[in-house]
Amino acid sequence: MKFFNLLNNLNDKQKEAVSADRINMLILAGAGSGKTRVLIYRIAWLLLVDKVHPLSIMAVTFTNKAADEIRCRVKTLLGSNINPAGIWVGTFHGLAYRLLRLHYLDAKLPRNFQILDNNDQYQLLLRIIKTINLDKSKWLPRQAMLYINKKKDEGLRPEYIESYSNPIEEMWLRVYKIYQEECDKSGLVDFSEILLRSQELWLNNPDILKHYSNRFTNILVDEFQDTNSIQYAWIRLLASNTSKLMIIGDDDQSIYSWRGAQIENIQRFLHDFPETKIIRMEQNYRSTKNILKSANTLITNNNNRLGKFLWTEGPDGDPISIYCGINELDEARYVINKIKQWNEAGGNLNECAILYRNNAQSRIFEETLLYFSIPYCIYGNQKFFERQEVKNVLAYLRLVANRNDDISFERVVNVPPHGIGKKTLEIIRTVAQKNQLTLWKSCEYLLTDNILARNKNIAISRFLSLINSLDQETYGMTLHVQIEQIILKSGLRNMYEKKKENKGQERINNLNELLTTTKQFNYQEDSQDITPINAFLSYVTLRSDDSLVKENQDTVQLMTIHAAKGLEFPLVFIVGMEEGIFPNQMNIEDVRWLAEERRLAYVGLTRAMKKLILTYSKSRQLYGKEVYHSPSRFIDELPIECIKKVYLNTNISNSISYKRTNTKMNKNYNNYLLGQVVYHSKFGNGTIINFEGNGDRFRIQVIFNSVGIKWLVVNYAKLKCQ
Repeated sequence: MKFFNLLNNLNDKQKEAVSADRINMLILAGAGSGKTRVLIYRIAWLLLVDKVHPLSIMAVTFTNKAADEIRCRVKTLLGSNINPAGIWVGTFHGLAYRLLRLHYLDAKLPRNFQILDNNDQYQLLLRIIKTINLDKSKWLPRQAMLYINKKKDEGLRPEYIESYSNPIEEMWLRVYKIYQEECDKSGLVDFSEILLRSQELWLNNPDILKHYSNRFTNILVDEFQDTNSIQYAWIRLLASNTSKLMIIGDDDQSIYSWRGAQIENIQRFLHDFPETKIIRMEQNYRSTKNILKSANTLITNNNNRLGKFLWTEGPDGDPISIYCGINELDEARYVINKIKQWNEAGGNLNECAILYRNNAQSRIFEETLLYFSIPYCIYGNQKFFERQEVKNVLAYLRLVANRNDDISFERVVNVPPHGIGKKTLEIIRTVAQKNQLTLWKSCEYLLTDNILARNKNIAISRFLSLINSLDQETYGMTLHVQIEQIILKSGLRNMYEKKKENKGQERINNLNELLTTTKQFNYQEDSQDITPINAFLSYVTLRSDDSLVKENQDTVQLMTIHAAKGLEFPLVFIVGMEEGIFPNQMNIEDVRWLAEERRLAYVGLTRAMKKLILTYSKSRQLYGKEVYHSPSRFIDELPIECIKKVYLNTNISNSISYKRTNTKMNKNYNNYLLGQVVYHSKFGNGTIINFEGNGDRFRIQVIFNSVGIKWLVVNYAKLKCQ
């Protein structure tokens, strides 16, 4: 592409950002404003117009999907003019891992070090907590993960943490120390360790830092509002006096402080780079005017914003619908009926998204979708590489690549059964702990000293021989053949083939999909010093935000609002818009956390392209109790001219009505129907809104015109159907 064509089809602010001189820039990019396009075109401009070398460019993203898109689109944009292969594009973790691979000796890592995923980190911490005789119901492995990851994100090793004689802090510190010793012994690094270790690599080796600072003089960082402390320090350390940075972010979409993201990093950047030029990208290409006006009005209730105002040349669109359900069942049925209407009018199911504040809210919508036989998928559900059968294969691969990987050893030492039971494994662990050995070395020690019974010695010997033979016999094979042989000779395929139920075939299908993935895997880049297996294992772990699960394409999408960031849908429902749910009860009293809840609502609103519906309930079952919440304050903060309120067709309101569908829930419910009008001698007329129980315990929930909601046992209520 000719450089003068680069600016075609860009709006004025996009052009300003793409064609700016090589200066430090903050691109304040609103939702749906085309920030990815700007980042891609800026890279092309640097190469074609400013004539910088591809090796001088680093682009940092927050997902592997975004990194893949940037690589592909930059290559397409440049055509045959320039080879962009030298550009480093990736996530913080991906780029830091690349550094560690290139400088593993300086980073004090073994050549075949492996990445510990979240599940394996949990298992390791669970084992440590058991080993030091802590009560795992009080000292939770998940809490240990949060503690350790937080300390690493702050750049803190155990020796630099002050406990102030606090016994709880001292115990977590002990767990952290033991955990890190175990990781170092086994050649494992967790996600937080990748960044901390790469930062320490630079700090401890000024010549290496100088090399990369001199090389990367053009640094671009996306989603800057989501950076945490160590990520900011990492970028700040890399940026030399000659480096020019373009950071792209939106302070109004900073919603991840619970995992360490610091909205203050944008202000910190402006302080550390005082000559930074700020460009506001406010033209939105996603949503209607009513949706944008509502989002703009909502977010103005937050203080200390950098400030921007989203606008569009598109139509006003429909007003935002606000539906008040009688209970959570009524809310769910309203939502699903609206989806059915959308689908019957020619819309696709995958154009519909149900967004909620927390995962527990999905249950009632799942049940209702199942009842109406509407296919759905939960976005961000179990990933392909987290599935049991896939994890087992990966554990064999890790053990073949690194015999000191205790986590993988424990996972497959008796999968398929090798005659090494829990008691034998406990002996192996005890010997390992006593002698400061890995589990593999502990097995060798036991065999040498002939400590165990003969049959146990044979079982252990066979397992060690199996791993050694898998290594030797598959060495030099192409990756997919190598892994195919490991699946076969380990006995995993045979084990799953013997399972008669559908689950067995599903697991076989996933093994085949894994082989397909290995055939498509390309490990050429910076991998001359690394085996194909090690390269593939790292690729798998670093792509933990991706899913290879092949879902039905036309399905309703269910997800948390956090998971929805970066996505868009023609029809969006935000459900559970009640005080105590959204905003979350724990965040209501704290101004800082309430501001983040509001930003989360802003993100939810700006996912909608054409139609946005907010719902809440007068009452709902929550943790086994019926609770009553008031509508979310965020509904009150929307401009009245942009919304319309929808109510159930009862005497509660004479506003715009929604007519229920009289669908029989179950033929055993004595022919009572949801939405059916009944008469009670004391309470008068009312509408059935829920059922519960069977037989003599069968109850119905009725909203009466005079006294509100009541639960009635049908055998005693003497109701008359109208």
